[in-house]
This record gives sequence, structure tokens and C-alpha cells, in this order.
Amino acid sequence: MTRSLIIQIISFFAYLLLQVLLLKNLVLFNVAFCFFYVAFILLLPLETNSLSLLVVSFLMGFLVDVFYDSLGIHTAACVLVAYLRKYWLAAITPQGGYDAGASPAIAASGLQWFIVYALPLLFVHHAALFFIEAAGFGLFWHSMLKIIGSVLFTLTLMVLFQYLSWTNRR
Repeated sequence: MTRSLIIQIISFFAYLLLQVLLLKNLVLFNVAFCFFYVAFILLLPLETNSLSLLVVSFLMGFLVDVFYDSLGIHTAACVLVAYLRKYWLAAITPQGGYDAGASPAIAASGLQWFIVYALPLLFVHHAALFFIEAAGFGLFWHSMLKIIGSVLFTLTLMVLFQYLSWTNRR
């Protein structure tokens, strides 16, 4: 196994444990939930194989579902994000393309690009999650409030975490 693969495996379990042990009960104003585990999927290297990304996303979502007792809601949302990630990256590719071995982190591409990259994918993840949870669009405005609050909360923690763990500055 290569060093980067070992680091990714350790990161997988670190994000999972952080989510289920610390962030599971962290809720702001009974509206904004933090689903920080999605950051693992979003921060995987840009040239990650699509099939590998889908499998890893399925495993992450499934394991979160096991701890949340949520019957596949997180799995569905994670796989949807993993599927759309490739297309979204293609849509926002800079003019010169991406560097080989680049990761979609703030350190590599800057805060503005990261927000353009992460915000729509987080919105899709949270929308899928909360609309599946609500079993449709009957609670549309309440679900939208939870989606917007949770997206902002999760994105803020993702950005803060990256700035706190940023070791190699540009």
C-alpha cells in the first residue's frame, strides 16, 4: 500500500469517528446540523477513480447510517454527492486545468474556488438528506430552513478545519 492510501484510510475513520462521537448531537437552534463527514468525500484527490469514489462514499454513508439508525438516508445522499462530484469538477475546471495530484482543498485552490466547489455539493447532500427524511416535499419550508442552516454550519466547520490544519502554505 502506498503512503497516500494509508493516509486516506486513516482519514476515513477519523472523519467517521469525529462525526459519530462528537458531532452527532451538535445542533444549533434545533435547525442546523453538522454533517462534517461529507468533507472526506469532497476533499479526496481530484483524480480519484469514479468507482472508488462511489464505493468509499457508500461505505461512509452506510457506517454513518449504522450509528444514526437512519436506514440508508446518509448512504443515498453520499452516493449522490460522489456521483455529481465529477460533473461539478468538470463544470468548474479552471482555464489551465487542474494540477496533477491536486486536492480540492483551500490550500491548493484558494477559499473562493473551494466555496464554489463545496457549497453546491453540500446543498445537494443536505437537500437529499432532509427531503428523504421528510418523506417528500410536505415540509418544504421547514426542510429548506434545515438545509440552509446545516449547509452553512457544515461549510463553516470545513473551512475552519482546513485553516487550522493547513501545514504547507502556498
